[in-house]
Parts: sequence; C-alpha cells; structure tokens
Amino acid sequence: MAADGALVKAVIKNLGFPLTPAQTKAWQDISLDMQQSEPMHRLLQGDVGSGKTAVAALALAKAAENGYQGCIMVPTEILAGQHFEALTKVLKPCGIDVAMLTGSVTGTARQEILEGLADGTIQVAVGTHALIQESVAFKDLALVITDEQHRFGVEQRAKLANKSKFAPDTLVMTATPIPRTLALTVYGDLDVSLMKGMPPGRKPIMTLCYNEDKRPEIYAGMVRQVKAGHQAYVVCPLIEESEGMEAKAVTSIYEELTHSYLKGVRCGLLHGKLKQEEKDKVMAAFVAGKIDVLIATTVIEVGVNVTNATLMVIEGADRFGLAQMHQLRGRVGRSSTQSYCVLLSPNTSEETMERLQIMRTCHDGFELAEKDLILRGAGQLFGLRQHGLPDLYIADILRDTDTLVEARQLAKTIFQKESSFKAVEEALRNQFDDRFARIFYA
Repeated sequence: MAADGALVKAVIKNLGFPLTPAQTKAWQDISLDMQQSEPMHRLLQGDVGSGKTAVAALALAKAAENGYQGCIMVPTEILAGQHFEALTKVLKPCGIDVAMLTGSVTGTARQEILEGLADGTIQVAVGTHALIQESVAFKDLALVITDEQHRFGVEQRAKLANKSKFAPDTLVMTATPIPRTLALTVYGDLDVSLMKGMPPGRKPIMTLCYNEDKRPEIYAGMVRQVKAGHQAYVVCPLIEESEGMEAKAVTSIYEELTHSYLKGVRCGLLHGKLKQEEKDKVMAAFVAGKIDVLIATTVIEVGVNVTNATLMVIEGADRFGLAQMHQLRGRVGRSSTQSYCVLLSPNTSEETMERLQIMRTCHDGFELAEKDLILRGAGQLFGLRQHGLPDLYIADILRDTDTLVEARQLAKTIFQKESSFKAVEEALRNQFDDRFARIFYA
C-alpha cells in the first residue's frame, strides 16, 4: 500500500483528539508494515482504555484509501455494536462505508450487506463470528483485524484470512496484558506493538482494599453513586455456590443485594450460563441506563464501554489474578469523572493483603501481568491451554528470558538460509503433519 494520503489524514483529524505518543508510535509501525510487500503480522497490545480502536480505524482507512476492504472481528455482539458506532462516527464523514454483520442481522438487511461486501461498495465490515460464515464473500479484502484475539480459535482466525484472494495484512489486538516473556513464546510469529498510557482527560481509578466488615459501608456508597446518576458493577467469581468453595456465587449475591443493601435499585444479573440473547438484552439495558447496578461474573471483562459507570466492587477479590482484576477495573474510569474500584476479600492473610495492595499502587497492566506471573507462576495463559504451546520442561520463561530471546534470534538467522530452512521445515512437517500449516500460516 502507498504512504498515508489525504484520506488517512482526514480520518486522523476526525478522531476528535490528538493521537497520544503511544498511539502515534503504534500507528507508524502498522502503517509501515502495510506499505511492505510482505503481509503484516502484528500484535497490538494496548492497556485497558489506551485507544486501540482509534489505531484500528486508521488501518481500516488506509486499506480503503488504497482501494481495498478491511474487516474487524470481535467476540460479542455488544462489542461489535460499540466498534460499529465508533468507526462509523470517524470513517463515514470521510466517505468510507461501514457495515455491521452479526448473527442478529437477518433478512433484507443481511442480503444488502452481503452484496455490498461482494461488490466492494462496503469498504469496512465490523462483525462477530458471522463474518466467517460461508455465505460471506469480499471483493478485495486486504486487512483483517481480530480484537480480543484469545476469544477466537486459530481456525476461526484462519477462516477469516482465507476470505481474501491475497495474503492479507493481519492485525491482532488485545487488552489482556501479556508479559514480554510470554509474548515472545506464544506470539513468536508476530511483531509486537505496545500502547501504554491513557487518553487525555481520564483520571486514574482509585483502588481500595477492604475485608467483609466494610460491606455495609461499601454498598451504602454504591447507593449514593446511583442517586448521583452514576452506574456500578459488582463482580463475583462463581455462577453458583459449590461444595468446599468459600467464594460467593453471583446468583446468591444478586439475591442478597437486591433484598438488602440495593433494595429499590435497578439491578441486572449477567453470567456465562445465560443464553446469548439474554446476555445481550441485559447488557443493552445497562448501556442504555435502564439498569443502575450490573451484578456479574467476569463476562464483563472485555470491551464493555459504559462511560457513566464510576464504581466497581469485586467480591472475593483474593480469587482473581492481578491482570484479570486490572481488566475488570478498566470497565470504570472511562470518562473524566473520578471512578473507584473496591476489592473485597474474606481472606485477610498477610500474603493476600500484600497481593491486593499491589492493585492500589500499580495502574500499568503490563507491570501487573509480570507481577502476577511471578506470584502465581506461568500456569495456563488466559486460563485456557493455547494450541500448539507445549509446557517447557527445562526452561523457566521468567528466569530465562535472555536465553529465550537469544534462541529466537538464532532461529531467525537459520531461517534466512534456504537450505537450513528446508531441513527444519521437513522435520516440523514430519512431527506436526497437517497441523504444521496451521501453526505457521493460520
């Protein structure tokens, strides 16, 4: 693609705010990648609220400026709706046609979108898994963006890329902070751009840690926030009570709060066992301000942007990882109003309190992820076993980072010699059979 022209510059002006230094650097990386003859493979890690959508908008504008189409796939309809709204606001006035395709778009509306994608009149598509259905065809797809990529399987991402007649530019975005050590191991095939820092005008979220004795005061404070016209979240670690688990379940907390501290307050219940339609309905009511307090599990961890929410209470905070609590905390503080995150824990051991206190002083997701890794060990990344990532039998990814970097550099050097690459390729093909193609080209 060509260097940034008038259309990209118009979109930058239309963002309504100057790019932060971190956004500018990330955009330079992406823009230069898109100008190369080889396809871009880049991971954009942005801390919670760092403005990844703005950078994605510029990449989509660049594809359109060069006569191509771009698409962005997200894990939920609510997130798709938020992205669609944000991108339409920025791109439409500059003459870029944006459409949204999700499971709930049906009939004539769906047919029109499919035709627009096939004939190229729709330049940008925002959607959920609906984008990878067989009926969806693009005329000139050259940029594929997946947001919150760990919610998608390797094959789903490959299906989307395969809708292009080119080897498309690929941008993977995540707000889940991945320590550099893990990024090198899991995303060795991707170049990494980091975006730290908040957009101008946002205040740091005040984080407080308390034990159970303070519950009445905390919820009295929540009622005050609601009366002042704000909204709040209560996050619980489990859906239902289970034997031998002290953690309070979201269903029993909902019952307890709606009959006591939050009686008379409009509350909603959200968890993973609800049908997608029910989840969307509850979330849409919260976004529209028809629900004041959302009592939920970690399903609200990703991408939810309700600027009026100013308070979050995390029940059983000792059961969450630091990086996960940071993700949850990022659901508040999305406007210039001072926001608060309260960590409630029945466990008052010195070790627990010390770990939770880290949240009070540290607001950098990447630093928290590193600390979490040290405290809890590598475990399973994102709580899910990643495809094709074997356990390390000898190395320690925390202690041996330098060795890891050196090994990766040597591997790159070997791959530059065609004869060496062929030998390695053959060995890998023998070991991984048809999975080899997915590991390298998905």
